[in-house]
Amino acid sequence: MSEDSPTPSVRERNERLMRLATYASVGVALALIVTKFVAWVATDSISLLSTLIDSLLDMAASLLNLLAVRHALQPADEEHRFGHGKAESLSGLAQAAFICGSALFLFVEASSRLYHPAAIVNTTVGYVVMVFSILTTLVLVWFQRHVVRRTGSLAISADSTHYQMDILINFSVIVSLALSQNLGWVYADPVFAIGISAYIIYGAYQIGYEALHVLMDRELPDDARARIREIVLGHPGVSDMHDLRTRKSGPDVFIQMHIEMDGKMSLRRAHDISEDVMRRVATAFPNAEVLIHEDPEGIDEERPSFAVN
Repeated sequence: MSEDSPTPSVRERNERLMRLATYASVGVALALIVTKFVAWVATDSISLLSTLIDSLLDMAASLLNLLAVRHALQPADEEHRFGHGKAESLSGLAQAAFICGSALFLFVEASSRLYHPAAIVNTTVGYVVMVFSILTTLVLVWFQRHVVRRTGSLAISADSTHYQMDILINFSVIVSLALSQNLGWVYADPVFAIGISAYIIYGAYQIGYEALHVLMDRELPDDARARIREIVLGHPGVSDMHDLRTRKSGPDVFIQMHIEMDGKMSLRRAHDISEDVMRRVATAFPNAEVLIHEDPEGIDEERPSFAVN
């Protein structure tokens, strides 16, 4: 059995990016809370209140993310041999719960405003704050998506989903303000807020769904598994492979497999081939820990019924 781990330089760069992303998220959330609170007080818009509530929940979720990422990046220890990466997924589930709670509160407030509509005032303040929010959030989302591409972090991806929704929400608030001011549609404000609450719940479902699958050790996507098979079977010393098993935990990926080789080769040669295969897979998946079991070619093993070749 062989194993490998990502090079320290790659891991350190990824960890630094993840920490920077959590700090940026908290900073942006705090700035948006202050500006949206001022705008809500000035306009009395329920749609603006909806974005303020969403930013408050984003702040709580971002703080939770910061703590979860710090914990997930702790190295493996004697009690947690596979590391602490699943703290990210637990954070994702908590974020989903936070978001659902805010959406339900918003739905109740918007429904009440449907029965008691009120005119929106000082819409210019609302426009300025929404444009500021959109531009600030776009920059944050761009950085978060860069970090997710580099690290595959579920926690950062979930946080980015919040803010991508915020961009659409802020656009909808601008539309509702325009309809209320220019056409006198007093019901536009609460109707848009109800629509926003439904969209927030949908985003929470997506985050919770992904986090739950990671906690349940779902296999890597089919294209990633196909890439692993291509690398392994591309080695001239490997005749076949079976029992490929994969899972993800935070920034780390775990890959296990059996490879078949000529049964007449020496143990040293079989070991060297396994090490080479392991290095090739780890190069393609930098955050992966690769475990390989060597089998002589043609051996008739009794394999689990769920095993995938």
